[in-house]
Amino acid sequence: MLQKERHDHILAKLNLESSIRVRDIAQEYEVTEDCIRKDLAILEKEGKLKRVHGGAISIRENPHTFNVSARLDKYVEEKKIIAQKAVQLIKPGAMVFLGISTSNIEIAKLIYQKNLNITVVTNSVDILLIFSAECDTNLIFIGGGFNRTKDGFVGAITNDLLKDYQFDLSFLGVVGIDLNKNQLTTYDVNDGMTKKMVLSRSKHSYVVVEGVKFEQDGNFVCAHLEDFDGIITDRVLNDKQRSIIEKKGLVII
Repeated sequence: MLQKERHDHILAKLNLESSIRVRDIAQEYEVTEDCIRKDLAILEKEGKLKRVHGGAISIRENPHTFNVSARLDKYVEEKKIIAQKAVQLIKPGAMVFLGISTSNIEIAKLIYQKNLNITVVTNSVDILLIFSAECDTNLIFIGGGFNRTKDGFVGAITNDLLKDYQFDLSFLGVVGIDLNKNQLTTYDVNDGMTKKMVLSRSKHSYVVVEGVKFEQDGNFVCAHLEDFDGIITDRVLNDKQRSIIEKKGLVII
């Protein structure tokens, strides 16, 4: 196995297990323990892990990119891939909730371009503006307490407005996914509580995430894997990631 391959395997294993031991990795890859120690030293210098006695632990990033506007131009192609997959799940006449998410903005653009005869419900100002022009898509906007960093509405009033809906399908974005701890996170408590309300009012729900979010964390746990029917991502997941997700009953798209 080449050094680059070992490094990729080591990081993937850390992402799932949070910690590794030099002895176990050396045996698995059939190399010396000194070889693995050198690998870990290189990866630590690159800021990808932290060495501890006998092994290493993962470093999960919290990017603290609170404002939606600051995320609009990041991972654009990945979000377009996610949007293409998501729109294929929408049936004519469906009532679909699109939460505050830059991936959902791309989904909304596709729905508008395809002029789908559905009802979109959203609490996102960016998504509201997409449907301001004439189209066959019916739009319902959910108000409440305005969150400027989210460019949308979340919190108690929003949740009260949502509680009587029954969505055929919902798409929700998150800040990060930690498969090892089985938790999906966001930054804002009110945003998290609104996501929980949407999940409780959805017949089917999907989390939409770029692959990088498997290595990131937010500050508030808003859901667990089993709360969703599936996950839509741009990245081909490794066997261990797929195993964890599928054991929770989710489909991977």
